[in-house]
Amino acid sequence: MMRWKVSLAACLALAACATPEYRQERDICTAEWMQKIPPEFEQRLVTKTRTIEVPTGESTCRKVNDVVKCQQVMRTEFIPYTTVETVDVNETRRDAQIRACAQKACMARFGNPECDP
Repeated sequence: MMRWKVSLAACLALAACATPEYRQERDICTAEWMQKIPPEFEQRLVTKTRTIEVPTGESTCRKVNDVVKCQQVMRTEFIPYTTVETVDVNETRRDAQIRACAQKACMARFGNPECDP
């Protein structure tokens, strides 16, 4: 799942900066390559980590006027756990083809891989 999130974040980051012309070419290539390399979903066991805050046994106190306020000092602990995720095993290969296709189309139409007019 983490790999998928990183991929998605990278795609969104690229899409946010991409020109409308590049996005148009990428959309055309996506339709083509989704047909050529369709998604193939597979379930996999993955180890993830969640965080919890636990008290250290120490406290920090401060005096405000005549009132002493204390707060527990906390530390972050990382707890590993195993879960099942559904992943598209063709995603990486397909995304590379989509990127290459869009860049090739941009080079042909605009003379640069970003489709800058």
